Amino acid sequence: MTAPISGRWIIISNGRCGSTLLSDLIADHPDTLSVQEFFMSTVPATKSDAVLAGAEYWALLSSPKPDLAALFRIGLLPREVRYPADGRWAGELTALPGILAVTLSKISDDPDALFDALAARVPGFPRQPVGRHHEMFLDLLTVLTGRRRWVERSGGSSYLAPYLLRAFPDAGFVYLTRNTPDTARSMSRHSSFQMIQLRAEFLGRCGVDPFYAEPEAVPADLAPLLPDRLTAAALRERGQDVRRYLWLCAFLTNQVEQALADVAPRRLLTMRYEDLVARPVEELGRLGRFLEFADWAGWADVASERVVAPAPGTRHQIEGGATVS
Repeated sequence: MTAPISGRWIIISNGRCGSTLLSDLIADHPDTLSVQEFFMSTVPATKSDAVLAGAEYWALLSSPKPDLAALFRIGLLPREVRYPADGRWAGELTALPGILAVTLSKISDDPDALFDALAARVPGFPRQPVGRHHEMFLDLLTVLTGRRRWVERSGGSSYLAPYLLRAFPDAGFVYLTRNTPDTARSMSRHSSFQMIQLRAEFLGRCGVDPFYAEPEAVPADLAPLLPDRLTAAALRERGQDVRRYLWLCAFLTNQVEQALADVAPRRLLTMRYEDLVARPVEELGRLGRFLEFADWAGWADVASERVVAPAPGTRHQIEGGATVS
């Protein structure tokens, strides 16, 4: 597929540091497709160098995400999920295709129709590495939605930084950070990051992620947390120990900073959430210029009105109800 794409950008962050805020503001730019949670919805394949046929790649995209299905099963629906209540899979969310949970539902008011349009095209992709499939898919999505460029953002994408920097050598990268204590506290209260931390602990102690592979041996304290035994109460209880999330932040930060040292991207913009909240016009102006918005100053001025500086000791907020806490 040859697509008239003028630019490709990826926002990398540990999560819970304002990346959703940036995605929502970028979505207001008329020429730019803001793609949310795509790369994390395709883990673990996103880290793979596998070569797949188009039909195999579409099977990956159209399959449910086991860790997200577990959250649906125990009733801890992540608030980022935007799939409509009258959608095709609304009565069976554990079978919801991964790209419908957030990615397509944040782009279209009729995500099922967009899913069907992609289903007619993606299986025809040539046999190629997963990374090239990802680029073709995002380019196709951009064309189908009438945009000229795309910006992808996934919470926790620091985990994927080594892969993304290698797979997208020509893309521009935004590295967004937030101070570690606030990030860890926010993660500890969020079901998706409670799940990410649990999976990371399984990986570190058992050598595999049990939501995607069968472990040979499981320590007694982790056995009640296996996918078929996990409960909402057990996952929430793990959120009470913020030390787990301080460790997760340290791990994710090491992943991205080592990756940036190993594979220096050609285009990189570093941003701090604290600066964005304190100086929104200036910081969004920097971002708009980096994303090559022709009207970056006007976009930054309008977008900055949606960034609300919190009073001391309160949560950071975005007008319309979205929060970073």
